[in-house]
Amino acid sequence: MIFAIHALYLPNVTEQRAALLPSHRDYLATVADRIAFAGPLLGAQGEPVGSLMVVDFDDEAHVRAWLAAEPFTHGGLFKQLDVQVFQNRWPQKVGFPEA
Repeated sequence: MIFAIHALYLPNVTEQRAALLPSHRDYLATVADRIAFAGPLLGAQGEPVGSLMVVDFDDEAHVRAWLAAEPFTHGGLFKQLDVQVFQNRWPQKVGFPEA
């Protein structure tokens, strides 16, 4: 199943986020073959305000277990973390720039 993970950061976590970013990326790499796309959500000034990930997992229990050990989650960066089943019903016409 495809899941959309929408997470918003607590205020004033910029330094903590920067410190956790390498381990966050390494953790995402453990499921790289399951990620449709992932990246930061940006505020009006271009600052990171959250994350959006669309990932394939067997079920919600697996997604939640994976998220529990994710460095940003484990580090307490999120004020809101939502997980929803996602159905892609729009054929992709344009690609995303490479990371």
